[in-house]
Amino acid sequence: MAGLFGGGRGSDPTNAAQDIMYEAWEATSRSKRIALARKALKVSPLCADAYVLLAEEEAGSVEEVLDNYQKGVAAGEEALGPEGFEEYAGHFWGFLETRPYMRARAGLAAALWRLGQHQEAIDHYQAMLELNPNDNQGIRYVLAGHFLARDEIKALKKLLKRYEDDCAAAWLYTRALLAFRENDPGAEKLAEEAWLANSHVPGVLSGKQPLVASMDGYITLGGEDEAANYIEENGQAWQATPGAIEWLTGVTASLLPKRARRVAS
Repeated sequence: MAGLFGGGRGSDPTNAAQDIMYEAWEATSRSKRIALARKALKVSPLCADAYVLLAEEEAGSVEEVLDNYQKGVAAGEEALGPEGFEEYAGHFWGFLETRPYMRARAGLAAALWRLGQHQEAIDHYQAMLELNPNDNQGIRYVLAGHFLARDEIKALKKLLKRYEDDCAAAWLYTRALLAFRENDPGAEKLAEEAWLANSHVPGVLSGKQPLVASMDGYITLGGEDEAANYIEENGQAWQATPGAIEWLTGVTASLLPKRARRVAS
């Protein structure tokens, strides 16, 4: 395992292919990126990131996207080998060697969900959290949204408990929604905490603010694009809960003056 992405990179075909992928990500044209991904696969068919790029930039249908991600996962598994999974289990993503595989597997799960293969997608996401409990990729947010969509409340509660110290807006708003559904007396406090993390969500949910998506793929903490991302994933669950949006907007309506007074003092 020491040779993968390690010293003497060019001497190993998978390392050399990965170097080509770093070049591909820096390329300014789509055609150049695709050509470099194809070149990487000729150097090493175990280059999972090449399949990831082809899934994202060349595939013309969700089925082709799925096929590329499946190939990427298989390539990543073979590149790591059983010894790699044993060595890095519990710390995936913390090692560069694991990241192409984790990117491919996240893409595979997303494609499966889009194709209606929901349980298969959830199984992949849960397995990824076991490989990398630190969840640098934010898999838990996607998984929480899927549990909400499927009304799998027991599984959602277990996931929320596992990351109970998470203060991200997406986490807090989902906790608030669940508390509202269950008439939890702490629901309003959760809604206030969520609003402090991102004050745009109630307005976008209620239609009083426009949905402003990220233009570059990056999310601004507390920003309109973060609110849009959350609502794209979880808005339907709020809409499907009678009275939830009205409750949220009512609870948070008075918070802006309160925050202004605290700043002024």
